[in-house]
Amino acid sequence: MSVRTLLLACCLAASPTLASCAPKEAIAANLGALRVAAAAPSRTAANVSRDRYRHPVETLAFFGVRPGDTVVEIWPGGGWYSEILIPYLAQGGGTYVGAAPESRMAGLRKLVAANPAAYATVRTANFPVLAAVPGTPVAPGSADVVLTFRNVHNWMMGKEPFEAEAFRQMYAMLKPGGTLGVVEHRLPENADAAREKTSGYVKASTVRRLAEAAGFRLVATSEINANPLDKTDHPEGVWTLPPNLRLGNKDRAKYVAIGESDRMTLKFVKPR
Repeated sequence: MSVRTLLLACCLAASPTLASCAPKEAIAANLGALRVAAAAPSRTAANVSRDRYRHPVETLAFFGVRPGDTVVEIWPGGGWYSEILIPYLAQGGGTYVGAAPESRMAGLRKLVAANPAAYATVRTANFPVLAAVPGTPVAPGSADVVLTFRNVHNWMMGKEPFEAEAFRQMYAMLKPGGTLGVVEHRLPENADAAREKTSGYVKASTVRRLAEAAGFRLVATSEINANPLDKTDHPEGVWTLPPNLRLGNKDRAKYVAIGESDRMTLKFVKPR
């Protein structure tokens, strides 16, 4: 993604007038700092090999993440994005918060334990805070940016879906003017909506509806993480594709050739 494209995305998100946009030099500096973080020797080789599918530098730049921000990563899983975000934020005195129930915090805790000096500033919080999963939430109005990568489908599946509440809680933790960045496996708009409950794919219109119902405003979209080879009609849903390859060796070459899923990349703001 070029600096010019990032500048335009910033302007669309921040204001209808160019005068109030961040200077091109600042955006270029952030992009450079992201590249440094993505190249950090602390990153694992397995994670680096997936950059070609996940485009972390371009994605975080599109969301406008700055080194001095307080950033909440929702359900960080194994810490794939954490490996980049933590050193990036450390460059500018920012704060990284991993938000998940304790049952989903093992990956981040393992990452921190393996390199406690590098990850000493990491904070954690519970998300979502539900009656069945109590815990300390992210403080209301404390985050500049909230990021969720491929999680919305999890909130929609299972016996007790909580996707609407998840978006309400993300809205509450953001400062006015703060950004919500969403990356999610994308189901075609003409597909049967019932597949959102089983396939791991979600319609972009569904994510937008959930976000707007919580109070967010959509300000920009990107095809950074699109994959036109993914037709989304796989026997084991999104988990048929890498990195899961749930079918094992059956048609493995076919699914490896497709690569990781087609994904939407949506940028929302909490109005001031």
